[in-house]
Amino acid sequence: MPPPQVRLISRCSITPRRNLEDPPPPKRCQLTFWDQTYLSIQYIQRGLLFYSPSSHKHPSNPIIHLLKQSLSQALVHFFPLAGRFKTHHSSSSSSLYVYIDCNDAGVEFIHAAADVAVSDILDPVDVPQIVESFFALNGAVNYDGHSIPLLAVQVTELVDGIFIGCSINHAVVDGTSFWHFVNMWSEIARRGEEGSNCISNPPITLRWFGDVDPSLVCLPFSKADEFIERFMPPVLRERIFHFAPESIARLKAKAIEQCNSNEISSFQSLSALVWRSVTRARKLPPDQTTNCRLAIQNRSRLQPPLSPHYFGNCIQAVVASTTASQLLSRDLGWAAWLLHQAVTAHTDAVVRGTLEARVRAPYILYLSKFDPWNLIIGSSPRFNMYGNDFGWGRPVAIRSGHANQFDGKVISYPGSEGGGSVDLEIYLLPECMNALELDNEFMDAVSHSGSL
Repeated sequence: MPPPQVRLISRCSITPRRNLEDPPPPKRCQLTFWDQTYLSIQYIQRGLLFYSPSSHKHPSNPIIHLLKQSLSQALVHFFPLAGRFKTHHSSSSSSLYVYIDCNDAGVEFIHAAADVAVSDILDPVDVPQIVESFFALNGAVNYDGHSIPLLAVQVTELVDGIFIGCSINHAVVDGTSFWHFVNMWSEIARRGEEGSNCISNPPITLRWFGDVDPSLVCLPFSKADEFIERFMPPVLRERIFHFAPESIARLKAKAIEQCNSNEISSFQSLSALVWRSVTRARKLPPDQTTNCRLAIQNRSRLQPPLSPHYFGNCIQAVVASTTASQLLSRDLGWAAWLLHQAVTAHTDAVVRGTLEARVRAPYILYLSKFDPWNLIIGSSPRFNMYGNDFGWGRPVAIRSGHANQFDGKVISYPGSEGGGSVDLEIYLLPECMNALELDNEFMDAVSHSGSL
């Protein structure tokens, strides 16, 4: 039988629904060095899977209407998402200034349906291909936000569930801001259609430039073709591995004992396990250098710290590096200590020094530059993903779209049962994923195949 298809029901644009007393938004929002780093990669795509409300076999129009209305209210606070990019070309030098025109052009809202059940998403060993179709703006890079929405929401009705897929421009937000937006949108929806626009944690939309003059945040190019690439990943397997709290506690205790330090965190221990196991599965040459990059947010590391509700990009990657032979001949604790050192070395001075360096040498991230002997672990199990109740209960699972896939990418989520459990979504070449599934050290720590 042919694979199931997603059917389009309707498509519309949602704009901020302001009250008369609401102040008008700023006319523009300039991108920071951190923001412009992501112009050549793709949108962040994350989605929430729910069972249908008990009173509805299908969610249908009442819930779709609620989601539209609450999204319109949320955009009053998160107004940059309703804008579009604009670029100013400097007449005195070959440089570009990209900013958000806060013109309320709107976000895209898609209502769709598919003849698949929640179990069809959760039960397969690998993430099923149809999940890619639960997201809009597939293939778009962030710079495309000049002509397409900075946010697109697709609500797909399943046989017994609902999938809410969000595609948000990564040059506008990082993961912290992504989930902050979804948290506040769901909060408004829970109150119902007649609720006010007020939210518990309003975003801080004023961009932060540190000690750098904002006018210096530019790109040394005369046109977009000079720095935008359209990356096509190789064929990859995508699988979610679940780690129960007890399993993670054992890993942490083991790493602490081996490196004789109680400073090792649970996540550093888990990341060390994945780094070692994937390196072993790849069968790298002994002298091959391998890096493990951890995406780390800067808000709390700055002095004084930025608010956790700062809306924008405020992340960098810290790097632990060694050779394949050293990583595999030493123990878990040694690898965890390398990661710990990389994290603790990321101080306020390092963050500000990076910003100053970007003035001299602006940086653009390219997916094609991720080498197939490295690992990058992004997102965070600390994000409040399962607290997103839109009025009919909590999600049963989190899934990602096809955007920004590459060999060696790992996305971390909280486990659905909470309590410190973690889900890791891992992307690898098929032969490497096959080897990882046969790795005893790794699979002994895996609790089951995914969020249930």
